Amino acid sequence: MGLGTTCIRGGYAPGNGEPRQVPIIQSTTFRYETSEYMGKLFDLEAEGYFYSRLQNPTCDLVAAKIAALEGGTAAMLTSSGQAANFFAVFNIASAGDHIVASNSIYGGTFNLFSVTMAKMGIEFTFVSPTSTREELDAAFKPNTKAVFGETIANPALTVLDISMFAEAAHAHGVPLIVDNTFPTPVNCRPIEWGADIVTHSTTKYMDGHSAAVGGCIVDSGKFDWMAHADKFPGLCTPDESYHGVVYAERFGIEGAFITKATAQLMRDFGAISSPQSAYLLNLGLESLHVRVARHCANAQAIAEHLAAHPRVSWVSYPGLEGDPFYELAQKYLPNGTCGVISFGFEGGREAAERFMKSLKVAHIATHVADAATCCLHPASSTHRQLSDEELIAAGIPGDMVRFSVGLEDVDDLIADIDQALEA
Repeated sequence: MGLGTTCIRGGYAPGNGEPRQVPIIQSTTFRYETSEYMGKLFDLEAEGYFYSRLQNPTCDLVAAKIAALEGGTAAMLTSSGQAANFFAVFNIASAGDHIVASNSIYGGTFNLFSVTMAKMGIEFTFVSPTSTREELDAAFKPNTKAVFGETIANPALTVLDISMFAEAAHAHGVPLIVDNTFPTPVNCRPIEWGADIVTHSTTKYMDGHSAAVGGCIVDSGKFDWMAHADKFPGLCTPDESYHGVVYAERFGIEGAFITKATAQLMRDFGAISSPQSAYLLNLGLESLHVRVARHCANAQAIAEHLAAHPRVSWVSYPGLEGDPFYELAQKYLPNGTCGVISFGFEGGREAAERFMKSLKVAHIATHVADAATCCLHPASSTHRQLSDEELIAAGIPGDMVRFSVGLEDVDDLIADIDQALEA
């Protein structure tokens, strides 16, 4: 099926007389007639559901649609994008291990890695997304377990050279994890470029309407865990907390990663999506292919307008010719990048704050990738935990405004920007 058809039909095929829409299975538990059959569920020897803290049918149907959109073999929903990134890394790394990550990532993820997971004993080395292959290779250590990056960074809008990062990761026997939130699979499918695990904050374009927080992890089903068994004991040796199952042997390369994340991490952390949130997410997915195209068209027009405006000192948008990441965007995202633009003013932070106070159509909100246009000053909000040096390293100067272009009439948005710039 084509991508648009998959957005509508993927993951769920109703039978005769069954509901057209994915049903909401709003139940914590599921009944069985014998304890013997339930025992098979706990031994991972049979398919089924027993407690929604681990899995729920509504959530699984929607996850299956996202897996199909990304070209993966298995997926799971989580309670947020942060939970998805945490699970994706923690599923293969533990105390004493090391991860290589791009330094140009969402501030919340940077803090998750550099502070919270560091307290858990996992070391992170942050590299520039523009690193050469030699510089990237130098960041690896014998205990490195994965490489992490964002297809398009939030809000720096750097574009990851997915193929090069994947080649480096595979040369060192580890998977590449890519957060594909901003492009969505409509504009980029990282697995086709060598990524092994893809994550999403489904709160953004996939939901698209500020209705439900959520996340998703998709496994490509291509990384051979057993070929690097010494690096991944959690997948390749018996899990004594789950009846001694060896995930890579029982479920193979296509199912081991997600099964372990479900049976072990979701069991212990319980960061699952609610069935209601999964239902709302699926409504957003049905129009994703239409909405993303409009977001990109509006953003391209506004980026070009800003680039020509005398009161704007710089514009960052990978769809603009002359942008440092334009060529990479043409390679990985030829049909469009995203609806988010970053730009700044000669007057620094003060000018950025005056601009935002003068907006009448755009909402000041800690959100992006929404049907409604949203605007934010990252240095004083989402990235305020970073030092000035870390802000510069992450590509987020103090005068940066993150402008998430919505689905309104583009002429209204340009008029709003112009009056705010005059103020």
